[in-house]
Order: sequence, then structure tokens, then C-alpha cells
Amino acid sequence: MLITHDTRCALDTVVDLVNSAPEDDAGADGLPDVAALEAFVREHQVSEVGVLGEADLAAVRRLRSRFAAVFAAPDARSAAGLINELIAAAGTTPRLTDHDGYDWHVHYFAPGASVADHLAADCGMALAFFVVAGEQERLRRCEAPDCRHAFVDLSRNRSRRYCDSRTCGNRLHVAAYRARRKEAAR
Repeated sequence: MLITHDTRCALDTVVDLVNSAPEDDAGADGLPDVAALEAFVREHQVSEVGVLGEADLAAVRRLRSRFAAVFAAPDARSAAGLINELIAAAGTTPRLTDHDGYDWHVHYFAPGASVADHLAADCGMALAFFVVAGEQERLRRCEAPDCRHAFVDLSRNRSRRYCDSRTCGNRLHVAAYRARRKEAAR
């Protein structure tokens, strides 16, 4: 599957957005205030965003939970339905653009769109490409018992199981190794 630069950026953005949600009722929100949203927008180089406020923060938080539902969708039909709702609500308006040193690429949001509509359109389309390509199963959640972070499995054979092999994957492998050693010592 060919993934263009702008699609990859949108995928990274949607994964980070979903993972900014609190893990549970006691967890910290990765987007606690407007300043955090502004930092998120800067970090992900979200273009054509005006001054952000509390309404934008609330809209992006609502959008975040809708994107999380896409990663939890049990099948392509369910994912497609969720993505279609996101894209339709954003008022998708595809247009070619070349800005900030990037060659021609497609923006799916209308000029002057809110940051939530911008994210819904661009990130929704990036996820849509996976469903269209028959690759919806690559939109995953970490299999570590204490982590449910979202990620996009871009491995060749669709075998990635953890959001980060250096943390979640390694931690589970070390635990399994220790358990085997303990069992062998008995």
C-alpha cells in the first residue's frame, strides 16, 4: 500500500490524538487546555489553523472519541460507517495545495474550517484509504494488558502487536522470560 507523505502525517496525527485521551477516569488528559491543543497543532504542523479557543478544545476532544471508535471497530463495514460520518460532518472539500515547502498534496478540509473539521477531514480520509485498500485491520490497539494505545501497523506482514516495541513489547517479553526462568527453577 502506497502511503503518501500527507497521509502518513495525518495517520500520525490521528494516532497521537486518540492516544491523548485519558486511559481511565483517573488518567491525565493529553489535551487538558487550549495551550496543549495549540502545542498539538504546532507539533503536527496542522496548517491553516486560526486562533484556538475553548470551543475548539471541546470539539477536538469529541472528535478524539469518534476516532477512537474507528480503531475499535470490529470490521471494515463498521469502520467505514464511522469514517463516513466523520468526513460528512466535516464538510469535506478536497483541494490541491503546495505550502510550507511540501510538493502538491490534497487537503480535504474547506478553507477557514475549524481545527476539528480540519482534523476530521484529513485524518478521516487517511483512515478511509486503509478501509478502501482492505487494510482496516492495520488500525489497531496495543495488545499489552496495561496499554490500549492506538497505532497503525505498517509492518510488511501485519504482525505488529504493540504500540511501541521498546516499551510495551519489551516489557511483556521480559516478563515472559522471567516467568519461564522462574518456572524452570522450580
